[in-house]
Amino acid sequence: MKFGREFETQMIQEWREAYMDYRSLKQILKQILRYHQQKHQCPPPPNPQTTGDTAQHQTDGGGGETGASVLSRRVSLYRAFSGLTNRAARSPKKSHKHHNLFSSKRHHHHNPQHHHHYHLFDDDEEHVILINEDEIEGYSTTFLCSAEEGGEIEVQFFRRLDREFNKVLRFYKQKVENVMEEADELSRQLNVLIALRIKVENPDVHLPSDIISVSSAPSSPHTTTRTPAPSPMDVIREMEQTEDKKVFKPAPVEMLDHIKLKIEPETPLSTLKMMILGLPSEQTFSKPELKRAEELMSRAFVEFYQKLRFLKSYCFLNQLGFAKILKKYDKTTSRNASKLYLNTVDRSYLGRCDEVSRLMSRVEATFIKHFANGNHREGMKALRHKTKREKHRITYFLGFFSGCAMALAIAIMVLVHIRGLTKSEGRHQYMENIFPLYSLFAFVAVHLFMYAADIFFWSKYRVNYPFIFGFEHGNDLGYREVLLIGSGLAVLTFGGVISNLDMEMDPRTKSFSVITELVPLALLLCLMATLFCPFNIIYRSSRYFFIGCFFRCLLSPLYKVILPDFFLADQLTTQVQTFRSLLFYVCYYGWGGDFKRRTHTCYDSDIYKELYLVVAIIPYWFRFAQCIRRLVEEKDKMHGLNGLKYLSTILAVAARTIFEMKKGTYWLTVAVTTSSIATLFNTYWDIFKDWGLMNRNSKNPWLRDKLLVPSKSIYYIVMVVNVVLRLAWMQTVLGIKEAPFLHQRALVVVVGSLEIVRRGIWNFFRLENEHLNNVGKYRAFKSVPLPFQELGGSKTM
Repeated sequence: MKFGREFETQMIQEWREAYMDYRSLKQILKQILRYHQQKHQCPPPPNPQTTGDTAQHQTDGGGGETGASVLSRRVSLYRAFSGLTNRAARSPKKSHKHHNLFSSKRHHHHNPQHHHHYHLFDDDEEHVILINEDEIEGYSTTFLCSAEEGGEIEVQFFRRLDREFNKVLRFYKQKVENVMEEADELSRQLNVLIALRIKVENPDVHLPSDIISVSSAPSSPHTTTRTPAPSPMDVIREMEQTEDKKVFKPAPVEMLDHIKLKIEPETPLSTLKMMILGLPSEQTFSKPELKRAEELMSRAFVEFYQKLRFLKSYCFLNQLGFAKILKKYDKTTSRNASKLYLNTVDRSYLGRCDEVSRLMSRVEATFIKHFANGNHREGMKALRHKTKREKHRITYFLGFFSGCAMALAIAIMVLVHIRGLTKSEGRHQYMENIFPLYSLFAFVAVHLFMYAADIFFWSKYRVNYPFIFGFEHGNDLGYREVLLIGSGLAVLTFGGVISNLDMEMDPRTKSFSVITELVPLALLLCLMATLFCPFNIIYRSSRYFFIGCFFRCLLSPLYKVILPDFFLADQLTTQVQTFRSLLFYVCYYGWGGDFKRRTHTCYDSDIYKELYLVVAIIPYWFRFAQCIRRLVEEKDKMHGLNGLKYLSTILAVAARTIFEMKKGTYWLTVAVTTSSIATLFNTYWDIFKDWGLMNRNSKNPWLRDKLLVPSKSIYYIVMVVNVVLRLAWMQTVLGIKEAPFLHQRALVVVVGSLEIVRRGIWNFFRLENEHLNNVGKYRAFKSVPLPFQELGGSKTM
């Protein structure tokens, strides 16, 4: 793989704009090369060496504890933490006098007394460039051979190179400063956590009266002499080394008097309590609170460590990019300018700043001690995201199930044709009773296939969907896994359909086989059992993630709305027919049907008709409630308008459902009016808001400034397709009951599937817009809430 493509593959996509523009610099070099070729001064062909070199830097080490006793390890867990950086360890008035492994001085690489620095080649080398280092303006390069023929193109190259170099430097400095400030905050938070550990273990502790002195004589290293105020806190003292003794200094527990715990997880009960009483729950310094605080701090350290790894990768990749492009310049022009410029890169903040590497080491040591119980292997395993590996058996079983599904589908078509089932007397009975049962699995399978297609194209165009959805790293499903689930479901469904294609019944009882008639119900129970299966099989983490999102949707607006929740609620709005199929299951195998004779009275039941309307409205209610919750919390009127959009859809769905049951000119007029308004509202929101298109001032006419799909015509096509598929409701109001060769129930499935296809198309462009918003804001990390907050202030400790 060429380095340019490898460079784009390895970069952090949300920081894409902050990387050096290797492609534009290479384009300038191509102009230089073409100029030399036109002047018959083409330099020797470049050496065909591999240009896609990559490097990896590993910091993992071995092992476990080395001779430390359990008591010493427990002591370290309650030790006052002096900070990840020296700024956290230093008090406002004076700095600590004792040596600290976690503290280090900040290094300044530029002398403020020198405003300009010039770098030239040695006297025995060709003078090609002069580099000026300005502490305010950055680096600028003067090309000393600009008077030569074609020199203006090389001047353009170095101007662009300086612009990219200064851009990278500014971004890197800003990010390093941000992580140093965050490290200070994490240090303060960890000190509070240590104090909380002491408070939980010893609620009645008072400081600083209990101090224990330990003689450091070699003959009796554990001999203790207690102060007049004894206390059972041998395991929670800070141990400092002095000249002739060890003093166990307790952690500052009194700081808990000045903090507020923000560790109560949001639940419907806590939300209702805040809404009704307006008072938060009291902090009790209990073990559950400590456990919750440790979980939040552990997650914060893991996410912080990923930031450091990203910064280190950013630094290395840009240095490698400058080295590659300058060597290409030397080969193209037969000059020797790379040495000086690369020396400048090495002496710059980008090349000399080792704050990130040192901070990574301190974070590793701190995390292992405080959150991994001293186990180095487990600590590093938690800090480093595991790499997802593609498994050959996934591809094998995907092909196997796909082949089986196709074979079963062909078998069904052959059976229908040979037996003449389309013209048999039991055709209508089958379509009214059995077909709606299997249509539920068809809707789910189509949605899985569309989701797999979305994942494939998200990956192809480098949309960071695992980050956007908040999937656990390494456990997110790829398109092969989703296709495997969908094809497996298709095999079970087609197998069940074949078992129910027998139209013959016992002439004496006029009943069908009980076993075959229960196959759809058995499939549904198997599907639900698989979804809620507690064992670590069939992608348990993904199943539980889905269940958690669905549960929060179900209890909207009692939960804070996050992107996976409202994204799932949007998916549910396209599964209205699935919810109605579930209702039909309850009626057919329950109060309104006789499955042995394939008959039911569901459509004549008033209760069924009312529930038929309610289940169609429920998914839209989820989104409406989420919009209201976000409107109240974020005070953004756009969420209110979005809520009105879903309210208009609720009215349209209700009107069409009532017209379907009652008919009449009045309800036809209401259904057409409300559906037209809802269609216009939804179409506008899809294209302008969710997709971010139709920008009249964009450099891409009526699209966005930034597009991931190279072909602009795709965007215009999907806008038209979105409008057309949104008009599927006209099938209801126009009274189209059957199409050629399609039964009424089959037509319902086709229309429902088209809505799922429309949603699948919507998904890609919705997440593309979200990804580009993250790129524009350089947002590449999850925001982890910290557990402690200062009283009287809005910022965390």
